[in-house]
Amino acid sequence: MKKAYAALTTLVCLLFASGTYADQPMPWQATLQPAATPIMREIHWFEQYTLWFIVPITLFVLVLLIVVCFKFRASANPVPSKTSHNTLIEIAWTVGPVLVLLLLAIPSFNLLTAQLTLPENPDVTIKATATQWQWNYEYEGSGESPLAFDSYLLKDQDRAAAGKEDKSIYPRLLAVDNELVLPVNKTVRVLVTSAPTDVIHAFAMPSFGVKIDAVPGRLNETWFRAEREGLFYGQCSELCGKDHAFMPIAIRVVSEDKYKQWLTAAASDLPGAYKTLMAATDGPAKTVNVAEAQ
Repeated sequence: MKKAYAALTTLVCLLFASGTYADQPMPWQATLQPAATPIMREIHWFEQYTLWFIVPITLFVLVLLIVVCFKFRASANPVPSKTSHNTLIEIAWTVGPVLVLLLLAIPSFNLLTAQLTLPENPDVTIKATATQWQWNYEYEGSGESPLAFDSYLLKDQDRAAAGKEDKSIYPRLLAVDNELVLPVNKTVRVLVTSAPTDVIHAFAMPSFGVKIDAVPGRLNETWFRAEREGLFYGQCSELCGKDHAFMPIAIRVVSEDKYKQWLTAAASDLPGAYKTLMAATDGPAKTVNVAEAQ
């Protein structure tokens, strides 16, 4: 019994340990990523809410198909019915879907309103410009010459130099050389566009409930407020060319004090600012130790 309990404890710790460092896609994942913003919490609720309609309707249609297949098969009905209309059924299959759509539309419109209503006084404004195949971030209002840098996919041969060898924190094809650093519990406004001579891209961050197109010559905007610290990963979500799959988005959410320190240091030494921030946030490698049952 003690051995079984120890094994179960180890499994639970490992399962939860996989999500302590970063929000990212997991193998065989069938659900949405954990919510890190109020909008994403509403999306989670709306997904569960719609299942209360989808599951019964799917089962009901399946039962009807089975009944039709057996009850009205040719061998059981050599003379088919010539009934062409049934007033009750026609009223039911008209009113029923209308009511279902109404019950889905009301919370859906509320969610869309919350997503599209931009805060009047955001704490941080970021401009994200997409090109084939990278992101450029600019911190608006961060001084006379705003902080700006490019964010590329982190190559395997560059991991050691960047100090990002732990793939549980910096997963392959999602980690970048320069993350977008933002403060926790602050309203962030994101201006999204694409280079004038480029194609359409999309800025998408699943844990934040954010997805918006980056269109050449057009400035779209969205917002979010991350409620917990950590590393969050997304990707370009529009087919933008041969390297579309290699255009990740990484956002590092930290405390306000660490954010201000990083922003000040990054103005003169971006690589050094990242190394200092990583040392303060990543910490030593974590392990799970379980005492051997006696």
